[in-house]
Amino acid sequence: MIDDAIERHAESAFVFLEDLVRADSTVGREQGALEVMADRFGASGFEIERLAVPGDVVEHPAAGVAQTSYDGRYDVFARLPGRGGRSLLFNGHIDVVPPGDLTQWTMPPYEPVRRDGWLYGRGSGDMKAGFAMGWLALQAILEVAPSTITGDLALVAVIEEECTGNGTLAACQAGQLADAVVLLEPTDLDLLLAGVGVLWFEIVVFGSAGHAHDADRSASALDAALDVITGLRAFERRINLGVADEAFIGVTQPYNLNVGIVNTGDWQSSVPSSATVGVRFGFPRSWSVERAVECFQAELDDVSARSTALTKRHPQLRPNGFRAEGYALDPSHDLVDAMRRAHHAAHGTDVGTYGLGSTTDARFYLNQFGVPALCYGPRAVDIHGIDEHVELRSIVDGARTLVRFIADFYAQEAR
Repeated sequence: MIDDAIERHAESAFVFLEDLVRADSTVGREQGALEVMADRFGASGFEIERLAVPGDVVEHPAAGVAQTSYDGRYDVFARLPGRGGRSLLFNGHIDVVPPGDLTQWTMPPYEPVRRDGWLYGRGSGDMKAGFAMGWLALQAILEVAPSTITGDLALVAVIEEECTGNGTLAACQAGQLADAVVLLEPTDLDLLLAGVGVLWFEIVVFGSAGHAHDADRSASALDAALDVITGLRAFERRINLGVADEAFIGVTQPYNLNVGIVNTGDWQSSVPSSATVGVRFGFPRSWSVERAVECFQAELDDVSARSTALTKRHPQLRPNGFRAEGYALDPSHDLVDAMRRAHHAAHGTDVGTYGLGSTTDARFYLNQFGVPALCYGPRAVDIHGIDEHVELRSIVDGARTLVRFIADFYAQEAR
């Protein structure tokens, strides 16, 4: 009966996802998508609260560097009223990454398109489909078996997961916690239990400006930046060869150095005098954020000392986003066992578990607030890439797992 209700509401869940995708929710533009969330969950009987993200959230040691002002920005918290007892929280991030080169998309990124059982659009997989899956499961329960939910149940939609995590951190600081948390990230219907540490930096490299006819005798900041990147790649290789972690067994290279942005020059016939390189650095769970910063700075110093392209002016290192510790949930934890049972009951197959060379907001619940948390969500392709898309059937299949997990979660309290 519960699966029949899921099937009945599946199309409405897909329409909900399309509405979310249409709302561009890149950093600083999250309000439209958050209001779509508030309207949908409010119509399903949830109490809606808009939680301000205070500017002083950045003072917390685990906070990232703010991307823009938090004035007028908020998370959306949806709670079923008056339950009490054992508590469960679903978490998801409403923010999406920029779409990149629009000419490479086969459709406008914020105009969702269905094609061969998949829904295309920026954020469709990462991770607005998770909200559709969560809503579908909860709508089916509230229609068919509302007595299943014997304790507190809520969902929080947060900002800035893709760059700082400060939205979830602010919600946690405001007391929006639970006995367990499931983050509805795209996981191919497996359980994501671990993530590496992540830092964001800008590296500013200096050269000396000059005319192109003197380029062979000038110090190009771009050439210097390429030297820096090459040297840091060697650091990346050493870390991946030298640090083993059972949480990432099967991950070929968990600690990636990604050069995401390079800005330099202002004229084709001028030697560039400075270059800014935006870097994302993955580091081991065994390292603190402070150790990671120190190691990165030391490596940059060494690379700079060996570069013939650098001038006497030393490169500057500017933190500009993530300051994320690594994290992991024990695969034998009761929360993992409960999700395993639910997935098997829904699909007759065992669910996989894994760690990933990236991070999620699960780290805050586990590291700072002592709350068990894991990620479970739909099947998505090309997240952060061109023509991002999510398998619609996996939203339904994931909802079937969630309704069984929710029933089991609250039944545990009665035993």
